[in-house]
Amino acid sequence: MHGYIRPMESRFASPADMRDAVFVDHADARARATRFWMLLILSSVIASAGVVADSTATVIGAMIVAPLLAPIQGTMLATVLGDRRNLARSLLLLVAGSAAAVVIGALIGLLVAGDVVAATNSQVAGRVSPRLIDLLAALGTGVVGSIALVRRDIADTLPGVAIAISLVPPLTVVGLTLESGAYGEALGALLLFVTNVVAIVATGIVVMSFYGVTKLGAVRSDGGRAALRRPIALLAVMLVVVGLPLAATSAGVAFRAVTEAAVHQEVDRWSLESGWVLDRIETRGGELRVHLEGPLPVPETDDLRDALDERGVPLEAVVLVLVPVYEVRLGE
Repeated sequence: MHGYIRPMESRFASPADMRDAVFVDHADARARATRFWMLLILSSVIASAGVVADSTATVIGAMIVAPLLAPIQGTMLATVLGDRRNLARSLLLLVAGSAAAVVIGALIGLLVAGDVVAATNSQVAGRVSPRLIDLLAALGTGVVGSIALVRRDIADTLPGVAIAISLVPPLTVVGLTLESGAYGEALGALLLFVTNVVAIVATGIVVMSFYGVTKLGAVRSDGGRAALRRPIALLAVMLVVVGLPLAATSAGVAFRAVTEAAVHQEVDRWSLESGWVLDRIETRGGELRVHLEGPLPVPETDDLRDALDERGVPLEAVVLVLVPVYEVRLGE
């Protein structure tokens, strides 16, 4: 029987192995700290450059290099172990590293001609409006990352976790959008980062608590339900903290989608009647800007206004941009 259990247990990392993987409290602490800051600065520069260039491949490269996963997992593990010293160290490293990534993003933004905002950059647009579905994806990724820390036989999945869980790119987007004056977008990117951090810590608390209490028992000495109460309470609070703004963002995104669809339908109908052609509809500063082109005179818009009002579209959020088009036939 012992011959059967031993191979099974060898799949799991010991508490010492996990501590060694995520805590910076060893004899080589200075070397680890140097490596962390070197990789953080490089990954922040790469991520900022990738966002500015609107290059998905470059941003993915920054995700792989980014070292922020370690202090987040350190925060999670220290919470489960009740290790206050390493909890403080991990949190300090996480906050300092996050602030540095934001500053690097802002500094690179100073070197760029023009603003780096969602309206002109898809990398920014994809990170400034997080929704509940992003929390779901982050929770799943956090589970994989935690299990990879626990089990030696699937530790090779960590690079994939680094790609799936977006950490440094949202922080550089915060810096770039702050420098561009788009404070609402900066707040949205920060919410995405916090969502991902909470997902890793929350799922890690569940995985690590289960692993420590039910498998080893030596990870925590207070044992049983008492050992799980504080982590579960912390988990619930963290999920509520990020869940409420994400729910609000999801509702806002859904409302904008419905509004844009209604505006598109009514503008299509009105443009056929007026002889003008719909060019594009874009969202800018909370407004729907509808661009149309056509011959003079400029058509009346009362009919369109009434139709949109009947559909429940907030008229103050819709702006028509009418561009007259002149035709000159050079052969006549």
